[in-house]
Amino acid sequence: MSWKEVCPYNPKLNLTDAYIYDTTLRDGEQTPGICFSKNQKLEIAKKLDELGVKQIEAGFPAVSKQEEENVKTIVKEGLNAEILSLSRAVKEDIDKALNCDVDGIITFIATSPIHLKYKFNKTIDEVEEIGMKAVEYAKDHGLFVAFSAEDATRTPIEDLVKIHKNAEEHGANRVHIADTTGCGTPQSIKFICEELSKNLKKAHIGVHCHNDFGFAVINSIYGLIGGAKAVSTTVNGLGERAGNAPLEEFVMALEALYNVKTNLNIKVIKELSQLVEDYSKLKLPVNKPIIGERVFYHESGIHVQGVIANPLTYEPFLPEIIGHNRKIILGKHSGTSSIVSKLEELNLSVPEDKVWDLLQKIKTLREEGNEITDELFIKIVNEINNS
Repeated sequence: MSWKEVCPYNPKLNLTDAYIYDTTLRDGEQTPGICFSKNQKLEIAKKLDELGVKQIEAGFPAVSKQEEENVKTIVKEGLNAEILSLSRAVKEDIDKALNCDVDGIITFIATSPIHLKYKFNKTIDEVEEIGMKAVEYAKDHGLFVAFSAEDATRTPIEDLVKIHKNAEEHGANRVHIADTTGCGTPQSIKFICEELSKNLKKAHIGVHCHNDFGFAVINSIYGLIGGAKAVSTTVNGLGERAGNAPLEEFVMALEALYNVKTNLNIKVIKELSQLVEDYSKLKLPVNKPIIGERVFYHESGIHVQGVIANPLTYEPFLPEIIGHNRKIILGKHSGTSSIVSKLEELNLSVPEDKVWDLLQKIKTLREEGNEITDELFIKIVNEINNS
């Protein structure tokens, strides 16, 4: 039985035309305290390209002169991915993007009542006019244009449909549902995407989900179910507050749970995650889904026995396919299968009638607070063999 056949109740989604536009280098870098260097941005972009994402949002040129140079450097690398940058709905920002020679822009303006009142002091019609001028100007200069309604999930549906239809009519290639505060639910995201799908003729729908309630991945998937084609992700789930939809979780959920062939080079996922972790200086929890250091560690004797027979007994997919690895940990919950496995791993042996004694020694030492490292295990084995 293969790793894609172990979830008989999960639906198979027909999402062959779905794609990722990754925003690690823009929204991910907006995580408080993160500032990637030019070379770090380039290395991350190259690894994202190796993974095979369709579009990389390389940065926000209006932030600084250095950020302009960062985006230019990535553009000049000649990657397979299309390179986008972020622009507010103002001519000056779009001109900076044009100066970077990007393939396209994501331009945005807020549409929710709370943003209109407290951020802009403008009506929905006024911000719509601003947004359409930006879309039109960018299209006149030959750019791919994604128009993003900021705080879309707190915007009345009739306003969302109206402004996105208008954006399409002005030439927008894609429109975004931005769940800016992460308050969307799977049901609401699906509903919004379905309503837009009914009203748009050519423009793709994209979803940009934040993770304030831990819903970013499932919201992104429900966006696809509702008719979206593009999903915004960040490596390791970086982003403001609780972050964005983690690329690694989203991709592997599609691959392993929904049987979607993403055509991505998933074997580089762990390496990409490690690169971003190193450059962001944000240490990941060891139990972080998919790429946490210990998510394929096994200690319980019952689990280890199953994993030795077939890893899929206690793993949702094989760690090797994303460049990860499993490890058998010795401790309080270990069984004899764990001991035998560790002996084989380290090319050691004890008499068969001493395996149980070795296991009891391991349990006792762990409960006394000792970590059972390979060095300690070797020492115990030598003691038993010499006793």
